[in-house]
This record gives sequence, C-alpha cells and structure tokens, in this order.
Amino acid sequence: MTKDFILASGSPHRKQLLLSAGFEPKEIVTADIDETPKPDEIPTDYVQRMALSKAKAVHALRPDDMILAADTIVVCNGKIIQKSKDDEEQRQVMRFLSGTKHSVLTAVCLIDRNGKTYQKMSETGVHIKTLSEKEIDLYVQSKRWVGCCGYNNDGIMESFTEGFYGSYSGLVGLPLCIVRELFNEVGLL
Repeated sequence: MTKDFILASGSPHRKQLLLSAGFEPKEIVTADIDETPKPDEIPTDYVQRMALSKAKAVHALRPDDMILAADTIVVCNGKIIQKSKDDEEQRQVMRFLSGTKHSVLTAVCLIDRNGKTYQKMSETGVHIKTLSEKEIDLYVQSKRWVGCCGYNNDGIMESFTEGFYGSYSGLVGLPLCIVRELFNEVGLL
C-alpha cells in the first residue's frame, strides 16, 4: 500500500476510496479555508481553487510531505450548490435537483515534497429522477447530506439516481483514476 502522503481531507468517503484502491495516507490533516465563491467565478475555476487552497493550507503546516487534496461540487444549470445549513435549505436543494441532469465536479490537487503542484479535474454527469415530496423528506431526514455540497450519492440517494456517466469514485468525492495518474507522475507508484 502507498502510504507516503498526507490526505488534506476529513471526508471518510475519500479515505475509504483511497484504501479500496490500495492507497493509505500516513496521516489526515484537514484544512480550514474560506469556501466562498468569488463573484462571477465559474464552477470549474471554483472547484480547482478550493482543492488547491486545501492542499496549500496543509502544505504550509507540513512542507516536507506530499499533500493530496480534493474538492467536490454539484453544478446544476450553471449554479454551484453549496452545503445546506438546515433541513429546509436541503429540501430546496432536492427540489432544485429533482428530475435534472447535472454535473458533479471533483478537482484533485497534489503538492510534492519540492512544492510543485499537480492538478486535474473529473466531471461526472448525473441524472436524478423526479422526486416526490415524500422522497425528498426521506432523504432530508436521513441526514446523509450533512457536510456535502448538494447530496451524498450513496444509500437513499443512489436509489434516486437514474444514471450517470463518468467516474463513480469522482461522484463519491475522489476520482481514483486521477489519483493514480498523479501518483504515477510524481513517482509515488
């Protein structure tokens, strides 16, 4: 197992994805950054800036280590879906996404021991069925959305997904193919 990197994310899903692919971080260090989009910032720029900001924040604390960071957002009709603060806000998100085809963007950033930055992005298209109010309530009450931008696509939400194209692991929050490419690029594999 590859263990020679720090994961700049507290996401249990990202850690589990890494472990399932044979990548085990030697440590997890979360980054506390401002996640406010800039005025008129397009979603691809935003998600890449967030991944880079997380990686840089942890690299500043651990400059001699390799840092892996990621950020995932849901984008529908050009709008970035932010993390909901409460149940009612999440109900509004679910109504907005109901019956849509939208994108899940995940940017991955790796900073090597020399401070060189490597970055790639994954886009996964998702089609959510039209949801009834009962289904929306079921998902909101599950609390699976807490801490996620938009939704967490496992369990209940997975049963609402009519289809997707692209990277499943990118949809969950860390495209493993990109992680492997970046690790190969820096000679970690």
